[in-house]
Amino acid sequence: MDIRQLRYFVAIAEEGSLSAAAQRVHVAQPSLSQHVISLEKELDVQLLERSPRGVTLTEPGEILLSHAREVIAALGRAEEAVRQSGSEPQGEVTFGLPSSIAMVLSVPLAETVRLELPKVRLRLVDAMSGFIKTWLEDQTIDMGILYDLGSVRHLSHRQLMTEELHFFSAPDAWPFDSPPGSPVPMTALPEAELVLPSPHHGLRSMIDRFMKAQGIDLNVPTEMDGLGHIKSMVSRGSGYTILAPAAAIDYVERGELIMAPIVDPAMVRPVYLMRNPGRPATRASREVERITLEVIRDLVARGIWQALDPTDVVTPDRG
Repeated sequence: MDIRQLRYFVAIAEEGSLSAAAQRVHVAQPSLSQHVISLEKELDVQLLERSPRGVTLTEPGEILLSHAREVIAALGRAEEAVRQSGSEPQGEVTFGLPSSIAMVLSVPLAETVRLELPKVRLRLVDAMSGFIKTWLEDQTIDMGILYDLGSVRHLSHRQLMTEELHFFSAPDAWPFDSPPGSPVPMTALPEAELVLPSPHHGLRSMIDRFMKAQGIDLNVPTEMDGLGHIKSMVSRGSGYTILAPAAAIDYVERGELIMAPIVDPAMVRPVYLMRNPGRPATRASREVERITLEVIRDLVARGIWQALDPTDVVTPDRG
């Protein structure tokens, strides 16, 4: 079995026809058929079911297809890494960002990469943490940002910062007796009708852990997974929410939302840059990582992305 046979087999499986696959890989159909027969003899299994309407995969064929795709993808990454090792950074870099971070990081990062790495194609994927974890695991993306190591501690990671979550309200709908924008004790949070993501969302899971550790039950009559929808609803005075400042900096700057720190204790979360060691780090991805750190430092220095020293605040009980 060699890489050429695997490429031919994948083409046949994806096209569902020997003739179509032959055109795709520019090989005569009889020769292509012979490669499949040789594979079947070598593995001592039937890989394809042949019929006048085309070909379908047997169970062994499905298994081989899955592994063949992984092998071909790994070879492609190895070839790209070798080509890039001695040249100007080039190629595609895929970076998974949670929505709250994409809100503040994606545009300045994309602009900086475009200027400094003109041959790099940066693909920024805005998604929930669960999807980013999956993509890191199956090596779909080069790197990602997560808040909770959880079950991915085996992946390489570096802590970028610690964020402090804040309470958000419309300016004319402040729910407490204290002046608008003043610190909100955690024990006061149940007084506000909150709009939060659903429980499977990373932010909600973290908030729920905090509340459980403090013995507090929140009042959450509305759940929304769309960050934009949450901010819009709260800005209309139809509820309140808990977010990192960076996630709502646009609404705060326009005066549509006010934010207040949560105290006694503060509610914080670490921010990690993650990679899967199984996916080779290309020169392009290493350069994008370097630029990411520079852009984050600049955003923090200008107060656009608020960060704390991890030792300054209480962290949640993970029990």
